[in-house]
Amino acid sequence: MRLRADIFVAAVIRRAQVGGAIATLRRRGASEAGAIFVVLDRLDGRLALFGPAPQSEIDDGERRFVRMHKDEWVDASAVEHRLQREIEFDGDLWILDIEDRSARDFLTPG
Repeated sequence: MRLRADIFVAAVIRRAQVGGAIATLRRRGASEAGAIFVVLDRLDGRLALFGPAPQSEIDDGERRFVRMHKDEWVDASAVEHRLQREIEFDGDLWILDIEDRSARDFLTPG
């Protein structure tokens, strides 16, 4: 069984804080099963946007994430443009912002 979105997001925020990064919840989505998007900011103008992996890549019920762009890093305008498109498609999504100079996304425990 997959972990509820609100619990998963709380765990990612906690992992980031323990790791010395700053994590803030920008948008709260559906508690049980909302899609989660994570904006990773390296604080040098380079960002990455992670979103839910396609269902075809998920076989164990765990949440998996993929970069939502083909380049390794993009600028803020590209991230915001993509997030706006995602919000128009699904208003129940979550957006989590993580600021970390070491580019850690904290999406997996460990």
